[in-house]
Amino acid sequence: MTAYVWPLAIYAVVLVLHLIVPARHVEGYVTDDAGRPLRYRLNGLGVFVVVIGAYVLAGVRHWLAWDFFYDVRWQMLAGACVLGLAFTLAIVLSAPPHRSLPADLYFGRRENPQWGGGRLDAKMFLYLAGAIMLELNVLSFAAHHVLRYGTSPGVLVHAALFTFFLAEYLSFERVHLYTYDFLAERVGFKLGWGCLVFYPFFYCVGLWWAADQPDAHTPVPLLAVYAALFFAGWALSRGANLQKFLFKTDPHAKLFGFLQPVTLSAGGKQVLCSGFWGLSRHINYLGEILMAVGLTLCLGHPGALLPWLYPLYYVALLVPRQHDDDKRCAAKYGELWTEYCKRVPYRIIPWIY
Repeated sequence: MTAYVWPLAIYAVVLVLHLIVPARHVEGYVTDDAGRPLRYRLNGLGVFVVVIGAYVLAGVRHWLAWDFFYDVRWQMLAGACVLGLAFTLAIVLSAPPHRSLPADLYFGRRENPQWGGGRLDAKMFLYLAGAIMLELNVLSFAAHHVLRYGTSPGVLVHAALFTFFLAEYLSFERVHLYTYDFLAERVGFKLGWGCLVFYPFFYCVGLWWAADQPDAHTPVPLLAVYAALFFAGWALSRGANLQKFLFKTDPHAKLFGFLQPVTLSAGGKQVLCSGFWGLSRHINYLGEILMAVGLTLCLGHPGALLPWLYPLYYVALLVPRQHDDDKRCAAKYGELWTEYCKRVPYRIIPWIY
């Protein structure tokens, strides 16, 4: 099979597994036109384990070279680009116009497309497919470095932390139903091409670079510091998203069993202003950036530009998103949001920004 078709084959396998692997059935936060919460089938972690297990088995049995996806990375990237464009055209042009055609193609027309009575949700599939393709690239790129240059603690720690990041993300699928992507974004080029191409092939740009660096070695004591930075970011991001999820599902629930929520209320609406959300208005964004910085530092060569494109992308993505989210919340909550901004003046970084 030509390498250009591998992304299509992998995404097709993920789609089939997503449809047949046993799943939890849950309600999300967004609603349909009748005001009813959308229902989702969540089985991302199970599908992830099956696919990555198949990759490991193929490597052990010598059916597929451990670094196969690294060797054909450019062909796979080209194939994924074509697939991402085809998906964008199909999902956008099949829906009624929302804005201008260029804006619709980029941002999308459908808010939360589902098929089969909720059996298949476009956003859930896109994030799952992108995460699995990214993990295959991470493992294959790291394997190439080890096979060619020997064991590198920095590369191995980077790959292990990335694997944790992806598996943990899929373990908390229900929590992400309450995040910005599901609440505010439509499905077009930005989300479709982003998940099928950008997410799996750009997020591993550090390993893409390090795979052929013979001296990509980082001292173990520094790796411990960088891993701690990664987990500090993870604690902020996961803690904030989990607290918001608990608040949305049960406004009186205590985070970790002891943190009582403090809220601002008016007109039947509530805004959470304690715990993580009392530190800054988007503390989870800071967590995402810190995780990306920790991952990049693990690879060594802090002066090299290419690995830093990953955390710089998060800055470029999340700072404008913070402004957009603030506008959306201001329109939704009115004076209540103004009061929250007075109480929590920092946008992303506590006491700084």
